[in-house]
Amino acid sequence: MTIFTGIILYMMIYWLAIFAVLPFGNKRTQEVVLGNSHSAPENANMKRKFIITGIVAAIIWLIVFALIYFDVIDFYEIARKMYEEDQLK
Repeated sequence: MTIFTGIILYMMIYWLAIFAVLPFGNKRTQEVVLGNSHSAPENANMKRKFIITGIVAAIIWLIVFALIYFDVIDFYEIARKMYEEDQLK
């Protein structure tokens, strides 16, 4: 895995993880202000959620990196098999 591929992979994992982390800990506001939605969170804690997402994404990225580095998953072999199956059709 090149550095560029690693960065892109981390960004993709981060993007998916942020949508998993965003809903946690949200409480609806009790006082509805004119112009706000009834479901708007009282305190979104975005800084905390970005930090948690970064940690979660780093852990997942390390696992994926280890699987690729130690050849547990060989994407080149998977691609070759898919190509050969496609050629047989």
